[in-house]
Amino acid sequence: MPSRPGVFVIGDANPRCEVPMLTIRNAEPGDLSEIVALYAADFLGGHGDAWNPQTEAAYRAAFADIAASTDNRLLVAVEEGCVAGVFQLVLFSTLVGHGARRAKLASVQVRAECRSRGIGERMVRYAEVLARDVGAAMLELSSSNRRHDAHRFYDRLGYERSHEGFRKRL
Repeated sequence: MPSRPGVFVIGDANPRCEVPMLTIRNAEPGDLSEIVALYAADFLGGHGDAWNPQTEAAYRAAFADIAASTDNRLLVAVEEGCVAGVFQLVLFSTLVGHGARRAKLASVQVRAECRSRGIGERMVRYAEVLARDVGAAMLELSSSNRRHDAHRFYDRLGYERSHEGFRKRL
């Protein structure tokens, strides 16, 4: 099904990428606690994520916002019934590049005990396919300066280091 400008639709409502022992699919509400646990285990990222009764409502609200957006996808890599990885793909339009549409790959995380088995590469390659399928001219991502292993990983996958990122908490 061709995509309409500004609408992030790829094939059916819940496309899947099957590889031996790994399924990449849209995240579901039942995946939330496992997704947050992946982020909570990321000591390098330091976002302070934790799944508990005090935070559950905020995560469910954020998930609902993501799920309702036509330009936003949260996907999980599932291995043997367990969430082994997660990533988010956001589509946006720009005026630069003759009005090019771009995709941003964000919040890529693979469970520590599942790393170095190709799961991250499969997730990134699938994100590339999804972005290409909706007409994105570029897939961009950012990575903390402290993530040297991730930088080598993205270098190996053909991503170029092109910008210095900045952020400000509001």
